[in-house]
Amino acid sequence: MNPKKILYVILGCIGVGLGAVGAVLPLLPAFPFLLLAAFCFARSSERLHNWFVGTKLYKNNLESYVQGKGMTKKTKVKIMVTVTLLMSVGFIMMRQVMVGRIVLACVWVFHILYFCFGVKTIKAQTVKPLNEQI
Repeated sequence: MNPKKILYVILGCIGVGLGAVGAVLPLLPAFPFLLLAAFCFARSSERLHNWFVGTKLYKNNLESYVQGKGMTKKTKVKIMVTVTLLMSVGFIMMRQVMVGRIVLACVWVFHILYFCFGVKTIKAQTVKPLNEQI
């Protein structure tokens, strides 16, 4: 395996790990990390990619977006809040760099507009209790 593929496998594993944590913790969004994992696994190994797209983590958090159906409102809000918090830190740290603040503000506005109007909002799927599935 060449070094580039090894790097993709490592980044993919980190993405899965952070995505799994994000699926449990309300502040950390799982979506961007799982998207990173899908990208890296697709570039590194067909076997890893097939495994990843078959996981419940992928199916619950990323599959509808990849298929072009959209995201749940909850997922969109988590992503927008996290990006806003992270970009706010950068914005505050760029007190002396006005051009940097302007660029960051423009990126933030386009990010919000994209998630509000560019990504479809789908209803959250309700999971039946185990005794009703039988």
